[in-house]
This record gives sequence, C-alpha cells and structure tokens, in this order.
Amino acid sequence: MKKWFLAVTIILAISVLAACGGSKDEGAANEDKKEVKIGATAGPFTDMVTKAIKPGLEKKGYKVEVVEFSDYIQPNNALANGDIDANVFQNLVYMETFAEQNKLNLSEVITVPTSPMVIFSNVFNSLDEITEGATLALPNDPTNMGRALLILEQEGLITLKDDVSHLTISEKDIKDNFKNIKFQPIEAGQLPRAVESADMAAVPGNFAFAAKMKPEDGIAIEDMDDVFRNRVVIDTKNKDAQFVKDIKEVVESEEFEAVIDSDFVDFTKPDWMQNR
Repeated sequence: MKKWFLAVTIILAISVLAACGGSKDEGAANEDKKEVKIGATAGPFTDMVTKAIKPGLEKKGYKVEVVEFSDYIQPNNALANGDIDANVFQNLVYMETFAEQNKLNLSEVITVPTSPMVIFSNVFNSLDEITEGATLALPNDPTNMGRALLILEQEGLITLKDDVSHLTISEKDIKDNFKNIKFQPIEAGQLPRAVESADMAAVPGNFAFAAKMKPEDGIAIEDMDDVFRNRVVIDTKNKDAQFVKDIKEVVESEEFEAVIDSDFVDFTKPDWMQNR
C-alpha cells in the first residue's frame, strides 16, 4: 500500500511540474510570437489589413498571413479556435452580441476607419422625391438594420420610440413612418444588387466599396457613431500579448493613416484618430 501511495505521489508531482513547465513555455511562445494570422471579410477590410496593417507588422519582424472570409460568422469562430490571431470586420455591437450568443471571449484592440452605410436608389434622385409606400431593402441582421433605421430618422423620414436603445433597433421600434416606407430585410451582401429590385437599398459601406458604389451617388449617408465603426478584435486571452500591442501601435502610426488617406478616401475616421 505504501509503495502504491508513493508511486501515485511521484506521478502527481511530475504532472504538476509538467503543467507548470507547459504554462511557462506557452507564455514564452506567446511573447515571442512572430507569425500572425489576421482575418478579414472580402473587400475593403482585407485590403486595409493587406495595405495598411501588414507592412507595419512586417517592419517589426512579423510574418503576416491575411485570411479572407466571405461571411460574418467564421472570422470569430476562427479566432476562438486559434486558427487566426486577430480579425477586422465587425463593430462593437456585433462583437458583443456574437460573443454573448456563442459564449466566446472577444476583446477589441482599436477602432479603425470605416465606410458609412449609404442609401442608394435608381428610382429617386433625392430624399424629397420619395413617394408614399416606396420600398427600402435593408440588412436583416439587427446591428445593420438599426443603422439603416437611424439614417431614416436622421433624414426625418421616420421617428423612433423615445425609450429605444440605438444599439438594438428594429422595425418594431418605429413610432412614425411618414412616407409609409415598406421594408424588405435581406442578407447584407445582397444589398448592392437590391438597388435593381427595390426603390431604395441601405448598403453597408464595405459592400458598397466592394461593388464600386460611391457614397456621393447615394441619396442619404450615415452620420456614423463610433460604436458602429469596425475594430481589430482578438481572443481576450491574448489581450496582453506583444503582437496585440504591436498591432495597436501599427494602427496608431502615421504610416497607417497615410494609407487610409490615399486608398480609403470614403472611410470616416474613428474618434481617436480625429481628435489626436
């Protein structure tokens, strides 16, 4: 019995030492990490990572791989699975909602310039021309639908209930609909083509950019709140990692802003960038 107890004790002691050694090695590996994978949705944010973030990280000695996604689901799942180290595609509301619903630990690193949502129309040349019962195609996800409805309120086409949270607006929160606009919620990626079938379409900036739709051709443009601008997002466990600090430093650099000014002229800058 004593021999058995001694053997178990030795095994447990070795296991504890191994676990401690593993934690140390993992921490060291995280600190010394020089290969970074950054995910982004196809279009302008993949371009932003490639043109404005990757070069800065490479100057710091990193090998950077840009991973392109075609939807809003996989970039966060890939982050949670460790398949990528950071992503750039989502605003704060979406990040917090997705994390809560999927039981993930996500954290933002820094907000980046983002193209505003624009209402386009092949039927009306201005808001004044909108007729009774006109149709509006808008995003079917809660975050972007709320942004579209805020544009309508901004332009005096609807009013929203007084107690509504501007982060979770839906059609049920409309108090007055002065033109009796008919809403057609569809998947956000389909909205650039919806201009052909609906009287109007509220198109998120990244999809408008990818479809080469210019904001100045729209009949209304979003007065964007910082909460709706996209950000660099990571798994919370890495929030103190050196590669995260370096990504933030690159985004805050003059070189990053210079690329934004030259290649992303329709993007609006976050508060921190405007106020520095």
